[in-house]
Amino acid sequence: MRVDVLVVGAGLAGLHTARRLAERDLSVLVVERRRSLTAGIRTTGIFVRRTLDDFSLPDHLLGPGIRDVLLYPPSRRSPIRLTSDRDEYRVADMAAVYEHARRAAEVAGVRVMLGVRYAGASHDSPATHLLIGAEPVSARFLIGADGARSRVARDLGLDVNRRFLVGAELVHPVASGRNTPAFHCVLDPRVAPGYLAWVIDDGRHAHVGVAGYPSVMRAGVRHLLDAFAADAPGRTAPAGPIERRGGPIPVGGVLRRLASPAGLLVGDAAGAVSPLTAGGLDPCLRLSELAASVTADFLRTGDQHELRRYDGGGLRSHFSGRLLLRRAYAAVRSPGAAEAAVALLRNRAGRAMAARVLFGDRSFPDVTTHPVPVGRNSGT
Repeated sequence: MRVDVLVVGAGLAGLHTARRLAERDLSVLVVERRRSLTAGIRTTGIFVRRTLDDFSLPDHLLGPGIRDVLLYPPSRRSPIRLTSDRDEYRVADMAAVYEHARRAAEVAGVRVMLGVRYAGASHDSPATHLLIGAEPVSARFLIGADGARSRVARDLGLDVNRRFLVGAELVHPVASGRNTPAFHCVLDPRVAPGYLAWVIDDGRHAHVGVAGYPSVMRAGVRHLLDAFAADAPGRTAPAGPIERRGGPIPVGGVLRRLASPAGLLVGDAAGAVSPLTAGGLDPCLRLSELAASVTADFLRTGDQHELRRYDGGGLRSHFSGRLLLRRAYAAVRSPGAAEAAVALLRNRAGRAMAARVLFGDRSFPDVTTHPVPVGRNSGT
């Protein structure tokens, strides 16, 4: 088989990039090692207001809007409540979002192959890519959307993620109508060193999770999650089966070397995750838009100068403040220090800073200029 672009990974970044390329009349193949897109989901599925404003996500796949965030110190006493006058978060049914994005990509002309693993590439031009579960594919360009520990990044000689959190989460339905949707965040280094533990209850489902630096999680993330879930603030009893999720979260910021004449990286493979909040859905969509534009222009013209638009170093300049805050927060290792940090957020200036982080519009640079449909053809 010969295609213009081979995309490795059928997450949101890979499928969105593939669809945008197919809409530019390129032949695109997506391969995904999972046999089902509903298996092995790792993300909580939180979409922030900025994403909801700029991308046309299918409304029926999103939960109710969330406006309240409660910040708890390790003692869990007297949480700080921040309330927005707008819906700041909506939690998606990610299994349905992935399937929706897959169908939209296929309508645009993308071929999606599940249960196929990328196994490396030759040095020919165009390169021949070896696949486990399918015949080799000849492609002019390779896109790595294969997650935080990207095999494609290594094969292309591009940068790889080196700073990670590890997260785990329980997801279950709740009895409807019992609680006002809210996002509960617990800052406790004993449970979530370097990050936080959370409960998100949107009135339909509850997401209970922890994340932190694995080198400090001596008890292991699964044990810490179970201990936190036993008395997590804001959690209601499950009204159905419990699903477990988890995986690595890159928090070192966008990688500097993202592209070469042979291919480029998107999504977690590119480090497209907010280094402070660890949110990745908004960055993956924005970077995918840029990646598709750069790839199409490069393949059309053959001009390697087009690849300079996909400059991780330039994007990193927008993260300097958040990278500093990430390092500062990672240094908070004791419950006493965490209590003091939360105390600083109780005054007007502290609350304003917390609101800027949690309700802000600048978690990732804006690389789009107008609303973009997600999961359907842009002409509909």
